[in-house]
Amino acid sequence: MALNPPARSCTPGLLKAILFFLALCLGGYILGPPLYWHLMEGLAAPTSSSSSSSCPSCNCDCFSEPIMSIPLGLINTSFTDCAKRDPEVTEDSEKNFSELLSEELKLREAEAMESQKRADMALLEAKKITSQYLKEADKCNSGMETCEEARERSVATLLAQKKLTALWELRARQKGWKEGMNNRVKSTSS
Repeated sequence: MALNPPARSCTPGLLKAILFFLALCLGGYILGPPLYWHLMEGLAAPTSSSSSSSCPSCNCDCFSEPIMSIPLGLINTSFTDCAKRDPEVTEDSEKNFSELLSEELKLREAEAMESQKRADMALLEAKKITSQYLKEADKCNSGMETCEEARERSVATLLAQKKLTALWELRARQKGWKEGMNNRVKSTSS
């Protein structure tokens, strides 16, 4: 049972042809729409030139015609100034704009001052609480020191009592006292 090697299904020439076809499709996809619209404009230009010559050029000269000759219902107020600046309107709008800006700045300054005041109050409160905690900590530390000193004194006193007890016990043993004699004395005296 000999295994046959796999057949080569893709030759270098076929691979080059496929890559060329993919590159051609990609180029058509990228360059196709702009070329199409450019071509359509070029074809439409000779037919539209005859129609565009019949349209007069637009003229925006509002003050050449008297306004009274136009009926009141047909006046278009949006084109009355014809893109010319009215100095009174411009000054008023600039004044209004500067007043609005100054009011906005005043409001923001007032908000900032109020915020600063709240922050200062919070800082002062935090300082008070910190001071109170420090006082309580100092009291606790002094109480701990007092307790520690009392414990050290009691330990020293206990050691001194143990030494004194050991000394009395040693003297008593030297005089003939024994540990069990104390129970006999109590039982004989009763």
